[in-house]
Amino acid sequence: MTQQVSGVGRFAGQVALVTGGGSGIGAAVARRLAAEGCVQVHVADLDEGSAKAVAEEVGGRGHRVDVRDAAAVDALVEEVVAASGALDVVVHTAGVDDPEAKTSILEAQESGEPVDVLAGLSDARWRRVVSVNLDGTFHVLRAAVRAMRPQGRGAIVTVGSSAAFDTLVGYPHYAASKAGVHALSQAVAKEVIAHGIRVNTVAPGPVDTPMAARTPAAVRKKMEASGAIGYATPEQLADNICYLASPGAANVIGAVLLSNGGRFTVS
Repeated sequence: MTQQVSGVGRFAGQVALVTGGGSGIGAAVARRLAAEGCVQVHVADLDEGSAKAVAEEVGGRGHRVDVRDAAAVDALVEEVVAASGALDVVVHTAGVDDPEAKTSILEAQESGEPVDVLAGLSDARWRRVVSVNLDGTFHVLRAAVRAMRPQGRGAIVTVGSSAAFDTLVGYPHYAASKAGVHALSQAVAKEVIAHGIRVNTVAPGPVDTPMAARTPAAVRKKMEASGAIGYATPEQLADNICYLASPGAANVIGAVLLSNGGRFTVS
């Protein structure tokens, strides 16, 4: 279990909620927040067992939540505030990809044929990606703002994707969902700063998470070679996210921080 030292660190005395915290980037963020002084880190994930395992590790509390379910998200935030008395930091990392689309990309890469995902993209696959990635972000943002507005402070960080800018051929639904996350977060940021709430977004390139592990090896190799730096670690993304959530970013509002290994700035 991570030992917390009250009153020490950038997040001394604060209460945090991390969605998607059972693995990957979210788990790394939960560990960093606890190590930097949070008095309570609430870890939420669709996989309740993973959430509770990470929560136990950091001395926090684990919860199950499906971010597609607005009522469940509202209930989670209400439970957090009731248990801890406040909510200072929310980091929303929950998201999904589409393994079937990745397989189609690989098949096209191996055959030399053009990628052909859109024509076969079902409504169900579209809705799954958009409902988790975009609707889920809306649900978390709304619930967090409702909780933070009465206290006149708070920091929220959402996770978008560099794929919203440098779109991967054959991944239209994912790119669209993450572009929506960026626009939604920036619009909310402009609105809620009047209540002392800062909203920012980190837009990763490829990150070595369990989600990335489902990417076919040949596709992964091509993505890794697309930037000056290969796959980022969850801990590197946690550094970026915790900066945006910290007092050190007090003047950063509505930013989309590219954490993509130089994919847009290095040829």
